[in-house]
Amino acid sequence: MAVKVVSKVEVPELVAKRQSQILQAAVELYGKQGYHVTTIREVAQRAGVSVGLIYQYVHDKEDVLFLALVEVLDSYLREVPLALAGLTDPMERFCAAVRAYGHVIDERIAATALVYRETKWLRRERRDLLKQKEAETNKLISDCIEHCMREGVFEEVDVELFTYQIVMFCHAWALKAWHFQGRMTIEEYVDRGLKLMLSPVVTARGKRAYARVVEAQAAANPAPAPARARRAAPR
Repeated sequence: MAVKVVSKVEVPELVAKRQSQILQAAVELYGKQGYHVTTIREVAQRAGVSVGLIYQYVHDKEDVLFLALVEVLDSYLREVPLALAGLTDPMERFCAAVRAYGHVIDERIAATALVYRETKWLRRERRDLLKQKEAETNKLISDCIEHCMREGVFEEVDVELFTYQIVMFCHAWALKAWHFQGRMTIEEYVDRGLKLMLSPVVTARGKRAYARVVEAQAAANPAPAPARARRAAPR
C-alpha cells in the first residue's frame, strides 16, 4: 500500500490547485462531521466539483485525510525557515521560529485539530511518515533552543521536553480555539506564552536579549494609541 498519493493527472500545477480545493472542503467537513461520517460525494459538493473529478486526484477518502495532515506539517517546514532567513541573533531566531509555528496553526486551525482526532485512522506506514515529518518540524524549534544554549542566553535545559512544551502550547491555539480566539490574537497568545515559558530558562544575558526582541517587535507592530495610553497610565 502506497504511502504517497498518486494522481491520474500529470500536470503538477493543476494537481496542486485541485488538491488544495478538495482539501479545503474535506477539512471543513471532517472537522464538523467527523472523518468516518463524511463521504466523498459530500466533499465533492462542498468543493464544487464532481465525484469523478475528485477520483482523478485521489484514490479514496483516506488519501484526502492524509494529504490534509501532511499539508500542516509541510507548512511548518516551509514557513519556519522563511521566518528565520537572515536572522543571526539566537534569541531573535528562537522567537521568530515560535511565532512562525504559531501562525501556521492559526491559518490551519481545523486541519491541526484533525491531526489529533483522525490520524489513528490512517494506515501504519502513513502514520509513520507523519511521525517522521513531525520530528523534522520539531527540529526547527530544538535547533533554535540549542543555539540559545550555546550562546549563553538559555540555561541548560532538557531540549526535547522544552521543544514539546512549545509545540503543545502552539497546538493549544487550535485545540482550545473556542476559549482563546475570542480573547486574544495569535500574536498576543504567542507573546504571553513566550513570556511564561522563557522566564525559568533565560540567563541574565538572555533576559536582555529577550527585552531587545520585545522592543523590536513593539516598534514593528505598534499598538493603537488608546491601548498605549492605557498601558502607560499609573496604577
